[in-house]
Amino acid sequence: MALQTPLPPHLRRGLMTFSGSLFINNKTGDCGLRQVYTPGQEVLSCLPLQMMLYFNVFYFPFWCLAEGLMLELKYNLLPTYYQVLLPGAYVMIILLEGLRLYLGYIGNLQEKVPELAGFLLLSFLIQLPILLFLLADVNTIRLPLETAVHLILLLFLTSEISAAFFALKGMTKQLAQRFYLKQFEEGPEGKPPTSMRGCHWGEVSWGTLPPIDPELALVSAREH
Repeated sequence: MALQTPLPPHLRRGLMTFSGSLFINNKTGDCGLRQVYTPGQEVLSCLPLQMMLYFNVFYFPFWCLAEGLMLELKYNLLPTYYQVLLPGAYVMIILLEGLRLYLGYIGNLQEKVPELAGFLLLSFLIQLPILLFLLADVNTIRLPLETAVHLILLLFLTSEISAAFFALKGMTKQLAQRFYLKQFEEGPEGKPPTSMRGCHWGEVSWGTLPPIDPELALVSAREH
């Protein structure tokens, strides 16, 4: 039976530093600012959403190329008003898709609620209705390749909307918990809690205080 050889202290510290920088305070190449997490903080970034956004970025240029070719082939066969309506719909999708993907990246990686909410609204209120119009209207003279690329983009959209909804729900819940915990710690009008009055804050060591249960803190804050 082989004996376990302990790692040298310097090697152990190096591995801990490397793993912490890789999995905790990770700074990706497509993220402008690093998201710093405190110990015990739950990471709320949605991995499936980030994967779908990543593949969507690479798929969208192919969708633009296919739509441009199909529109050129059928443009003269379209009714007059569709010759104006279809290019306008394509231009709107192309212009908003870049903004939508950017908001999704920033909102998910950096856990920013406004950006992720903007991504969700753009996806659900603008991109999805336009894409359904292009798929459902028979007067657009859908070609087989056009139908295929629309269906793939629709699959991306619906999956991203579902994942973003649950990610946004978790982020807003955590923000509410932080707000109530901050109120509980500061007390009414920014004063220290009743149990800590009479103590000098410079003499209090927070490391010696017992940990606060988040659920009990939420209940106490709401009662106050």
